Amino acid sequence: MFLEAIDIKKAFGPEGVLRELSFQLAEHEMLSILGRSGSGKTTLLKILAGLETPDGGRVLLRGQDMGTVPPNRRNMVYLYQEPLLFPHLDVFENVAFGLRLRKLPAADVRKRVMEMLDSLELPEQARKMPHQLSGGQKQRVAFGRALIINPRVLLLDEPFGALDAETRASMQALLKRIAETFAITALFVTHSLKEALIMGDRIGLMQEGRLKVYGSKKDFIADADTGVQEELAFWREVG
Repeated sequence: MFLEAIDIKKAFGPEGVLRELSFQLAEHEMLSILGRSGSGKTTLLKILAGLETPDGGRVLLRGQDMGTVPPNRRNMVYLYQEPLLFPHLDVFENVAFGLRLRKLPAADVRKRVMEMLDSLELPEQARKMPHQLSGGQKQRVAFGRALIINPRVLLLDEPFGALDAETRASMQALLKRIAETFAITALFVTHSLKEALIMGDRIGLMQEGRLKVYGSKKDFIADADTGVQEELAFWREVG
């Protein structure tokens, strides 16, 4: 298995946030993790990224225990709801940042960055500064900066939560296309039922510090604990 969490435990003081949480993720798969605020979704992503230390359990990537591997060597990129672009760098240089650190030849950097900007539908924004961009454009730049270094896993923490409904829908479609193009392996955290169904190849439900991953979307929809049936019934009534 490509990515595996085994019996992850985490508490902050007396409060247990994650309780013997386990899951497996195949390569090139996107797993949606659905859960209410405070259910432990963000804590799980931070443990996978190495930004938090679990109280127990293990994280394996291609069979290697990540316990002693620092965040900058895990090659997992964690994207927040806020894009967090470098304000002093234009779009091109924000996306190029990781390649510059790796000291790639300038011609290679230009070719790869422009190809990425084309994929993100941003070639005309290359020389704009972050403050000149819309929310959706900023998030695209953040995706480009993450993807251009070919991360092994992309950890997405409600990345579209701050966007309006129309921009959110277009970003969902764009990420689905990019995920296929770049064969992304990702965890996509959201509290939106609809978004979880749209984005994930499979879906996991986070409740009381545990994660239940369903074998298929059909299994997820059929489970009374997910709330899907209640939501469908509601829309039938108002419709």
